[in-house]
Amino acid sequence: MSDILIIGGGIAGLAAGAQLAPHMNVTVIEAEEALAFHASGRSAALFEPHYGPPTTVQLSLASSDFYIGGDMRYCRPRDVLFLARADERAAFEKDCAVMDLDEITVDQARALVPIVNPDTVAFAAHADRAHDIDTDLLIQDCAREIRTNGGAIHLKSRIAAITRHGETWQVTTESGETHEAPLLLNAAGPWAGQVAEMAGLSPIGFTPCRRSMARIPAPGGHDVTDWPMFFGTDERWYAKPDAGQLIVSPSEEEPSTPHDAWADDMVLAEGLARYEEMVSEPVTRVTANWAGLRTFSPDRKMVLGQSPEHPAFFWSAGQGGYGFQTAPAVSQLVADLILGRTPALDADLVAALSPARFA
Repeated sequence: MSDILIIGGGIAGLAAGAQLAPHMNVTVIEAEEALAFHASGRSAALFEPHYGPPTTVQLSLASSDFYIGGDMRYCRPRDVLFLARADERAAFEKDCAVMDLDEITVDQARALVPIVNPDTVAFAAHADRAHDIDTDLLIQDCAREIRTNGGAIHLKSRIAAITRHGETWQVTTESGETHEAPLLLNAAGPWAGQVAEMAGLSPIGFTPCRRSMARIPAPGGHDVTDWPMFFGTDERWYAKPDAGQLIVSPSEEEPSTPHDAWADDMVLAEGLARYEEMVSEPVTRVTANWAGLRTFSPDRKMVLGQSPEHPAFFWSAGQGGYGFQTAPAVSQLVADLILGRTPALDADLVAALSPARFA
């Protein structure tokens, strides 16, 4: 029997497991055949500490030392650039204030991204503090930490039932395997509400939202390696260098159900058109496309900590697409609460993220 069962093999579950593994015996249960199969495997993989709602920004800033305060094992510098039309000045100024961006000239923007279209782009802003995250390396390191400390990770283990027997949670998979532990951590991403219901708890009301992606060849044959990640105003689209090409997203947030998401062709086409409006090189073909689910709680804040309905049930859910960016601080908070330690984070932030707010 383990000390804790973690349901979900994405970044939320694995990072928490890596924090807990030196202190307790951890078992991770993942439905798919590979780790980080869903949202965690389809991330834009950017660390920009000012990106996201206020509580997320606090968690990101608290994660900065892990990502960029040491040997930069997981990060590579990547600037960000925001572009706006003449009629988008108000929204542009809001983006600059929220993201703490410096306004630059269109010519300066073109020096960073040569395909910026001076006929449509009227305003530009820039920051040089962002970084790419090596998400695969981080996932594998977390898994290695769990296994090195005697923990176990079970793939292809879709859950059929969750029951409580005395002081023990019993999780049964569709293949008939049974896992037991006194504590359970729900890190099931889009399926977090379903896991809670299986355990007899309130599902809280999470909403998975689809976000589509397209990969296109490097525009005009440019070397895009050192281009910034660039955004439209109000994040109506974004583009990011990826393996010598660009990934372009329409940045949609379409409410969905938990499933293996795929891109919507019409939404993708509309997003690519918004991107094309701001650049001088047309999209001639798409080399790949995919989608992921970003899952939000009813108030769009993460849900981290002990359930008020059951003291042996913990949550790490509702990351909303910011899972990698906040993983160091989130996993430490979850581990602190499970291990009974005083959290390192501000008490007001801990309270704002607590599942107790939905009680």
